[in-house]
Amino acid sequence: MTRPPRAWQRMLSGRRLDLLDPTPLDIEIEDIAHGLAFVARWNGQTRGDWPYSVAEHSLLVEVIFARANPGIAARWRLAALLHDAPEYVIGDMISPVKAAIGPDYGALDDRLSAAVHLRFGLPAVLPAAIKKSIKRADRVSAWLEAVEIAGFSRVEADRLFGAPDATMLRGLSIRLRPPVETRADFTARCQTLMATPG
Repeated sequence: MTRPPRAWQRMLSGRRLDLLDPTPLDIEIEDIAHGLAFVARWNGQTRGDWPYSVAEHSLLVEVIFARANPGIAARWRLAALLHDAPEYVIGDMISPVKAAIGPDYGALDDRLSAAVHLRFGLPAVLPAAIKKSIKRADRVSAWLEAVEIAGFSRVEADRLFGAPDATMLRGLSIRLRPPVETRADFTARCQTLMATPG
C-alpha cells in the first residue's frame, strides 16, 4: 500500500497547514506576513536592489482600495490586504502560468482564501462587489508596478491592466525594501485593521 503524498507544509510558527484541506486554526498572520515578504512579484523580474514582494503589493492594494471606497469598513480593507494571502504557501504565479496550469490552481487558491478569511473574521467567500473592487485596486497596483519597476511602457500597461484613474495613484510609488521591514508593516497593518471596529 502506497502512502498518499504529503500535502502539508510546516510553518515557522510550528503550525502544519494542509494545503488540500486548510483550516483557519492552522493560519497565523506572522506566517502569512513572513511568507509574502519573501515572495517576489513578477517572478522577480523587476528593477532595483530588492525584489518587490507580495506583502508590499498587498499594502499598496489596500491603500488604493480605500481610496476608491472612502469610508469603507475596516473589515473590507482587511480583505483587500489579504487578497493574495494564499501566496504565502503557493507562491505568486504570473497570469500566463496560472492559465496554463488550469482550474486546479484556482481551486487550491480558493480553499486557502476561504480558510484565511474565516481565520480573520471575514466571510469565506467575499461579496461579489467587494471582490470586484479589490480586483480593480489590484489592477491599478499592477499597472503602477509594471510601469515603475517591471519594464513596461505606459501604452503596454494600459493595454494589459487598463489605464488607471490618476487620482488613485496620486502620491503613490513603488517601494523596494528589505523583507524584514515589509513583514513588520504588513503584520502591523493587519493587526490595526483587525482592531478597528467595522
